[in-house]
Amino acid sequence: MIKHGIDQDALIKQFSQASAKQGEALRKAVNEATLKALQGRELTLGNIKQVLGTVAKAASAGAAGSSLAQADVEGLLAKAFTGMDAALVQAVQAHRKALQQLVDQGANLRETQLKKAVTDIEKMEDSLFAAVRKVAAGSGPSLEGPWAGVLKTMQGSGTGTGALASATVEQLMDSVQKGLKDGRALGMQASQALLDSYTTLASGVLIGLSEALEPSAAPAASARSRKD
Repeated sequence: MIKHGIDQDALIKQFSQASAKQGEALRKAVNEATLKALQGRELTLGNIKQVLGTVAKAASAGAAGSSLAQADVEGLLAKAFTGMDAALVQAVQAHRKALQQLVDQGANLRETQLKKAVTDIEKMEDSLFAAVRKVAAGSGPSLEGPWAGVLKTMQGSGTGTGALASATVEQLMDSVQKGLKDGRALGMQASQALLDSYTTLASGVLIGLSEALEPSAAPAASARSRKD
């Protein structure tokens, strides 16, 4: 089944058939599935929550069908969590770049839409934990222990999403203060036009970030051809 742009059946199969040594492959699969789903929609907090819930549910359903020991299952679920966290880090980066563009042009973060965008950045880590807790609560007795272990560990160590979100908000506030000192300010009409297109702008930035991180296979293939 494909829901919110995510092939749930594929993820379920990967988790149910994975060995204890395949955690990194699962982390990568979760990261890619989450990013792909986020790229296919406006980068709103509501859409992010839907994607996280769908991915976590698929990972949990697959893990429930695993024949591994509970400790190994917990390891696989931890990789699922870190895969989602890594995708959210890119989402925060996209919001930061989009907001910075607007701030650089004189937009005010006290504007309703941008104020909400900043608040949503601050809520991303909570959304990740909330999505996983909800799935864990409905996962059944066999996964209660593994999910509880994952949540305890991640809450103790913190997430990349939370750390970057805090730094992003601080950076943006500093930029606003500097802009006020420099006298940058947009006219009401121009400012509103930018605000109205904000989530679309953030989505475009996320796609660009993801493409920049993809390995360049073509140059490598060309190099091999020249050697041959």
